[in-house]
Amino acid sequence: MEQLVAFCRPGFETEAGRELTDAAAGVGIYGYFEPCGNRGFLLFNLPGPELPLDLLQRLPLTELVFVRDWFVVVSDVSLPTTDRVGAIVDSLRQADTAIPNCARIEVRLPEVNADADLGRFSRKWVAPLSRALRGAGLLDGDQDKWAKARLEVLLVDFGRALVGFSLTSNRARYVSGIPRLRLPASAPSRSALKLEEAWKVFLPEETALDYLGGGKKAVDLGAAPGGWTWQLVRQGMLVTAVDNGPMNPELMASGHVEHVMADGYQWRPKRAVDWMVCDIVDQPKKTARLAADWLGGKLCRYTIFNLKLPMKKRYEEWLACRELLVEQLEAADIRYRLRARHLYHDREEITCFVERLD
Repeated sequence: MEQLVAFCRPGFETEAGRELTDAAAGVGIYGYFEPCGNRGFLLFNLPGPELPLDLLQRLPLTELVFVRDWFVVVSDVSLPTTDRVGAIVDSLRQADTAIPNCARIEVRLPEVNADADLGRFSRKWVAPLSRALRGAGLLDGDQDKWAKARLEVLLVDFGRALVGFSLTSNRARYVSGIPRLRLPASAPSRSALKLEEAWKVFLPEETALDYLGGGKKAVDLGAAPGGWTWQLVRQGMLVTAVDNGPMNPELMASGHVEHVMADGYQWRPKRAVDWMVCDIVDQPKKTARLAADWLGGKLCRYTIFNLKLPMKKRYEEWLACRELLVEQLEAADIRYRLRARHLYHDREEITCFVERLD
């Protein structure tokens, strides 16, 4: 049985599995998934004739929402207590699957891992494992060399590892789709990390300044106390913060923020702005309509907004919101790029980015 391991937020394995099953079928590849508890990953099985590599070559990871990262499984290894490095090397030597040239190896842990010793072990283990793999000719001698793929090890526990490879051209920018961000003490709220992560996930690294720099104008709907407004100000933007609640006093003292006491769903600017962001917790379809209205009316060029999903129909609600967005934008004759992702700093919501292309 050919397998792919896919990473997601713990507790969302079913949504990620259903999404991956549907998306794979959409490119002519059929399989089924196995949730692995609430540990933040699942196994996607392909009975054939298509292979996991075929799926990675046909389906861009950027089109998926609940799947954050993935890799092809080459072997499911039972690890002995004495020579775990040797077990990994032997498994790759005996693998039936052809492995592209790799220069580096990444050792991952499940996001939910109650054994602190496993984390300490993995950090110490990666260096001798890399040396052994290079000595066996399974890794390129120059770890800084560009390579088509990267060797991957998911250390499930001390006795089991999933070993395989990811493609450089179609994997997450951050391992397991998790950027390690630090919240500065000056941030008004932890929600600031969500907008920072969204920019890192959705904006091309080489052109991020084109989207964020140059003294742009922005609107933050449902802004209080100002976590997202604070991020916009840090980019040098002039921000209209719309909320009936109070804003952070230090943020207001920056001189970059105008606070408008109003309902974020009802307020509209007199002139178009570059960015509209929205982190209002409300019905997801209501927020999707709001975003489509701003884009359709050409009130903003870029928007990032969150959709709070209902517990029992999270995947279905996303599909309904996506359909609503597409229908409204196409009815308004708007050319656009839409991406969505269940970010690491999200909980029951997903984050969407839409860019007008006209």
